[in-house]
Amino acid sequence: MSGDEKPKSKKRRLFSLLFWFVIVVALALVALSLIPGRTPGRSLLSEMLFSRAPTISVSEFNFEVGRDRVFAHANGSIAAVGTMGLQVLGPDGQETLRSSYRAVSPAITVKDDFFLAYDIGGTSARVFNSSDVLSHVETEGLIVSASINKNGWFCVVTQERGGFRGTVYVYNNDGAQVYIVNIGSGFVLSAQLSADNKNLAILSMAEKGSQITYYNGIDSYKDEPDNIYEFGNIVVLDISFIANTKILAVSTQALHLVDFSGGSANHQNLFDGKRLAGYSYNEKFIAVHLYDYSIGYSGRTRTFALDGTLISESESSLEFISMASTVNALMILRSSGLFFYNRQLEEFPASETSASVSTASRVLALNDDMALVANDHFAIVIRRGEED
Repeated sequence: MSGDEKPKSKKRRLFSLLFWFVIVVALALVALSLIPGRTPGRSLLSEMLFSRAPTISVSEFNFEVGRDRVFAHANGSIAAVGTMGLQVLGPDGQETLRSSYRAVSPAITVKDDFFLAYDIGGTSARVFNSSDVLSHVETEGLIVSASINKNGWFCVVTQERGGFRGTVYVYNNDGAQVYIVNIGSGFVLSAQLSADNKNLAILSMAEKGSQITYYNGIDSYKDEPDNIYEFGNIVVLDISFIANTKILAVSTQALHLVDFSGGSANHQNLFDGKRLAGYSYNEKFIAVHLYDYSIGYSGRTRTFALDGTLISESESSLEFISMASTVNALMILRSSGLFFYNRQLEEFPASETSASVSTASRVLALNDDMALVANDHFAIVIRRGEED
């Protein structure tokens, strides 16, 4: 055997070992992807690969923000805004931010790491994270609503004092005003900015009913909108971007998908003559609870994919109070307690109950198997239990 044949033989053995190593790893990954994890709808592999928010280690959060408290959650931190101020508590229940903030009708919204607090009917709005107030704006008109996107850009809708003109202000993540839209007729309800900071959608009530005024490319000055979509006599309650050009509109009668990429609108009536009790949505699915037009609390919960395809449906005769969701789970607060579900509406029991839960007025999803139930006097963490 020549001298250079031995190195070649070693290389062949090395390549052979490497090949079989890759095969074994691939088979292991496939196996892990098929093994269900503890979280509903997630595999063991996804739970291993994707980091989760910091573990919440307390069973109760104690806020001192006054009355009419509202809550939001981001990455293990919980923010509350009330009539006396705003406060953020970390996953261990310890305070990470407190700021004086007087509000008559406090409201809060969140996107990724950014919280936005505002006073409905007031003139003040603040953007903050878990540890700092990032920007603070004061408006001339009275605030109707506000929203924020994942980049920290935000919209504030105001109404003139004693007038009918609605104004939408768009701010960047430094709190600098970058765009203004004045709506001379109708009543502006809300405004949303797409995730790429380019597209602005404004929901308003006009003489003919609800409509969406759409602007594409707000980084360039323009006097007129690119499109206006009218819903007729349908009353739209809320709009949200589910893609850079696609909007989800929720009305008392239907869910509407309006895609402005080609100037067309795709409308689907998903309620079948029932009345809306509550809804929740995220980047994976939409959930609605619908009451039948009958005596009592008979109704049904439905989950939909973002294209409007029905995922699942379940019936209930229990009183509905509030609902919240994550990308893999749905929490429904009823008068009899808190219920956990996955996207297919398979039910999971709560691990513990509390007499206080029966007086809770809202639920906030913390992660796939944990939720906060609260009112003006308490905020209790409820965890999902194991299947029977």
